[in-house]
Amino acid sequence: MQLDIDLQKTLKSAKRSFRLQVRFQTDSQRLVILGPSGSGKSLLLKAIAGLMRPDRGHIRLDGTPLFDRAAKLDLPTQARQIAYLFQDYALFPHLNVRQNIGFGLSRGLLNPRASLQHEAVDYWLDAFELRPVADQLPDELSGGQRQRTALARALIAKPKALLLDEPFSALDPQLRTHMRRELDDLQRRLQVPMLLITHDPEDAEVFGDQVLHLRDGMIEDAAMHQGQEAERGSL
Repeated sequence: MQLDIDLQKTLKSAKRSFRLQVRFQTDSQRLVILGPSGSGKSLLLKAIAGLMRPDRGHIRLDGTPLFDRAAKLDLPTQARQIAYLFQDYALFPHLNVRQNIGFGLSRGLLNPRASLQHEAVDYWLDAFELRPVADQLPDELSGGQRQRTALARALIAKPKALLLDEPFSALDPQLRTHMRRELDDLQRRLQVPMLLITHDPEDAEVFGDQVLHLRDGMIEDAAMHQGQEAERGSL
């Protein structure tokens, strides 16, 4: 995954403002953005996915521009070929596992049939060992089964990259360890490029072939550099 990001976004409310100013390039297949709550991690992920428009800059994936303010280019989310795994997995509670996985294949306003038969759906049911629960609803699944269902739904569209938003933060410690191991095994087997955001150093240790530290809206090394430049300028 070749990712080239140089963007700025300012959010303002009545009493405060927050500025996201991120610039980096990477070719890592497993990139982790590590930072505390409120550092801008989710904003960055949404900008890459096309769910938030930066004020300026560019976003390029494998040499393809997804966003370029100067060129007035902003690809819609569906055209970016990026899968976004939400923190709570965002499965449709009224659709069974087979329907959830096949949802991205359907067009129009109709949900997939409960008995949906599709070669790609069958492939991911088998790949993630979900066939025994294919007809069950999300609230009947274990945590690992829900995560695998959400991953299958994301991967069925053959994305160029997978974005994960704090995928273990809501889990108890024992389940968190199990889910880390399961996701690690799946990613290594499938070799899908991955960008994961987290506040937990253990996530970074497991998944971070490269780890970038984000604080107060800036990559930490860049923030330190700017601070040193300002200090020298005041001397």
